[in-house]
Amino acid sequence: MLKRVCTLVLRRGLSTLNSDSLFRVHPSVSQAIAEKHPVVALESTIITHGMPYPHNVSTAKEVEAIVRAEGATPATVGVIEGTVHIGLSSEELDFLARYDGSMKVSRRDLPYVTSQGLSGGTTVSATMIAAHRAGIPVFVTGGIGGVHRDGQNSLDISADLTELGRTPIAVVSAGVKSILDIGRTLEFLETQGVCVATYGPSKDFPAFFSPLSGFTSPHQVCNADKAAQLIESVLLLGIRSGVLIAVPLPQEHAAAGQQMEQAIKTAVAESSARSITGRDVTPYILHRVSELTKGKSLQANIALIHNNAKVGSQIACALAKLPKKRKPTSATQQYGSNIVVIGGINVDFIAKGRRKTLEFGQTNPGSVRQSYGGVGRNIADCLSRLGQQPLFISATGADSHSDAVFNHCKHMNTSAVTRLEGERTATYCAVIAESGELSLGLGDMDIHQQITERYVSQFEQQLLWSTLVCLDGNIPISTIRYVCSMAQQHKINVWYEPTDSEKAGKPFLSDAWKSLSYASPNLAELCTMNKTLGLQTPEVLPNSPDQVLTLAVALSRPLLEYLHCLVVTLGPGGVLVCGEHRAGSVNLKPRKENKKRKLCAVHYPALSVAAHETINVSGAGDSLAGAVMAGIVQGRDTDTCVGMGLLAARLSIASPHPIAPVLTPHSVDPHQAQGHSRSQPRFMWID
Repeated sequence: MLKRVCTLVLRRGLSTLNSDSLFRVHPSVSQAIAEKHPVVALESTIITHGMPYPHNVSTAKEVEAIVRAEGATPATVGVIEGTVHIGLSSEELDFLARYDGSMKVSRRDLPYVTSQGLSGGTTVSATMIAAHRAGIPVFVTGGIGGVHRDGQNSLDISADLTELGRTPIAVVSAGVKSILDIGRTLEFLETQGVCVATYGPSKDFPAFFSPLSGFTSPHQVCNADKAAQLIESVLLLGIRSGVLIAVPLPQEHAAAGQQMEQAIKTAVAESSARSITGRDVTPYILHRVSELTKGKSLQANIALIHNNAKVGSQIACALAKLPKKRKPTSATQQYGSNIVVIGGINVDFIAKGRRKTLEFGQTNPGSVRQSYGGVGRNIADCLSRLGQQPLFISATGADSHSDAVFNHCKHMNTSAVTRLEGERTATYCAVIAESGELSLGLGDMDIHQQITERYVSQFEQQLLWSTLVCLDGNIPISTIRYVCSMAQQHKINVWYEPTDSEKAGKPFLSDAWKSLSYASPNLAELCTMNKTLGLQTPEVLPNSPDQVLTLAVALSRPLLEYLHCLVVTLGPGGVLVCGEHRAGSVNLKPRKENKKRKLCAVHYPALSVAAHETINVSGAGDSLAGAVMAGIVQGRDTDTCVGMGLLAARLSIASPHPIAPVLTPHSVDPHQAQGHSRSQPRFMWID
């Protein structure tokens, strides 16, 4: 009954969280990271396995209060029904504290627990993984695991040590318990390349309740500022290993600590005398220590954890105040791709009439269905289905629409999509004629204005290391200018997808547009771009194919003074690619430097689509753009890139969804796709 009641509470609370398919970041944590405020990660096995109820939940909440009092944001990590939560609400802490079925979740257990929808407390190793994914550099715990006594024979070595060797997180702990082999633990950390430093005036390595273990740390940091500088240096060097900051028990708790250590020695001797071995040793010793100290070990443990939380929070605050000189870690290593897409997510309601013409002011026969769109989402979806897995940055409300969106987008990396309490997920209602052409559209898009410069700057590292950044015209002008400014400083290739004629001119209101590399407008949007720059454009667009091409080339010419390439979509007329001439075609490969270029244009006719196959044309342009981007990143030649785009667009037109679910790398390969034939492209020089 308890599990069912708590689960209902938790499900109601999920609307406050940032989500992808496996990880959810609490809004308070997401906001703190976005605003570059200090955050401290906290593990949860102390809640699920370390203390009895209600001491476990009260201690967890006390530790979070200490972190807040020091000026940082706590991010307790736990797994609830198969989802890793980075930051827990009060109800979620209560759930983990009282739930009898909680698992102890280490690195090895994460795949199983998430795949089976289970709940549990995260150990040091699993918490490090979650904290690193969220961009939290400081993690506080009681003590880390180590090499067990006789570990040289049993090979009983905690996963905490290997995690410290491969995940760049600073772990603040009271060293390791004296029931472990501390000497071999320090040797193993050295082998793993882990920087170990004692916090305070001495190099003595602490043994949990005792400030003296008989061993010394390789290094020592005297205060929070020095510790922060050490952590920053590790991150600057790009070393893919962690830092262990060992914090001795304060002097005021020394007497209690000495009593604990004496009890531990007695318990260790008893376990040896009783021939207790393997996994049974630690539970026996902990239980026996509690008996010998008449429960005082629990109070000493709480005092130790409180002290670690205070010191770790001070270090996190000092780290946040340091000037950021850090070279970012590779977005490819962290997210599996080097493409970033910034744009909108919509829940679309598509109403399609059953007549050639729709009569406004009355009810028309037709069908209404729901799908998921948004230009940014569509492009990220397309790229994901073509094997790229871009980092998608966006915003939704905290409502039922967003729940549906994230469920639909499980195949995408939505870890950078924030869910905002009190906001509405964008919705769009399209009324289309029988032919598939749009007759009327209505949109509630206010949430797109929350994709702010401040929020996007949270992902500055991924932007700096990206091969390509795609901007959707729905995002605020200030965000576009921010990304363009970064592009100018760091030579990042930016693709601008204008979205519609009204928004097409956003980058062109300032010099921001000169930092763009690619743009994919239709003819009307191309006119808006020119008009925003004060250039002359026709009042009425031509109808004849030759006049359309002539106008598109003329309007592209002034933009190519700075843009590397323009991909002008012409609907049934195909696509016109304009840019630098190379080897008889347009050079689509990412620009490395600005130089004087010979310009040309190539027109690719659209692929034929039978009238009865046309279901919806709303996602065709996004499918084309996404597939062309995929081809560029894969290093394909221009003909292949455009061929991929045209095939993706044709699949979209024949699907009720903006991005066809059947889209795969094979289905858009011009050399393998069945039924792929098109007229020869037309080459033109641009004066």
